Amino acid sequence: MTQNLESARQDWAQEPERPSRRRNVENVRWPWYRSPWVIGTAVLVVFNLLHALPRYLSFDPALSRTAIDPNFALHYPVLVLHVVTGNLAMVTVFLQILPWLRKRSVRLHRWSGLVYVYGGALPSSLLALILLPYSLAPTGKFGLFSMAIAWIATTIAGYRAQAGHRYRDHRKWMAYSFAISLGTSWGRILSTAMQTIPWFKIETMLFIEMSNWLWVGNVLLAHWWLQRRSRVNRTREALQPDS
Repeated sequence: MTQNLESARQDWAQEPERPSRRRNVENVRWPWYRSPWVIGTAVLVVFNLLHALPRYLSFDPALSRTAIDPNFALHYPVLVLHVVTGNLAMVTVFLQILPWLRKRSVRLHRWSGLVYVYGGALPSSLLALILLPYSLAPTGKFGLFSMAIAWIATTIAGYRAQAGHRYRDHRKWMAYSFAISLGTSWGRILSTAMQTIPWFKIETMLFIEMSNWLWVGNVLLAHWWLQRRSRVNRTREALQPDS
């Protein structure tokens, strides 16, 4: 009987190990269309398109959400250009963050990036600086000025990094630029919420000032995401076997 037990132990020891059904956490990937970043950006882009474009593409100054200065004859046309280029920037942001597009069509990714820089971010931010002196809003100008300068600076830094083939820096600066481009969305969301939710109210002066600084929260979120991604990448590299 002892011999039979010993033989059974040997057979058990020689039995091949069954493959584990558990997947390595580091190898798990969400499909791009289920990514919270892609879904969230898509929602913001569609919301902004519906919120702004139909109103301003009517070319009726009476429908403007911004008070028009009668002493500046080009105020409304410049405002329309600012809105159109700003929304173009947000649409191309969505194209830029699509992992599928970056992997399948580098050329389309590059061209949509050029449209973002030259047709969206830079003209929209420069037009914002032109409009600021004529703004009739009682507060919030410094927040918008800071946002426009930060948008210009991060976009140029990202473009220069790409031109110099410093792709890690390019991704970093463009992440900040994309975050700033979506910064005004939160003010519009809060404004819509105050119009539709009876109990949700914010004092007017506080709302105007706060909504023009909410882009800073987007930048902080982008910074957190970049730091987290950097840590994950270092962990993956450490787990890889030495070649």
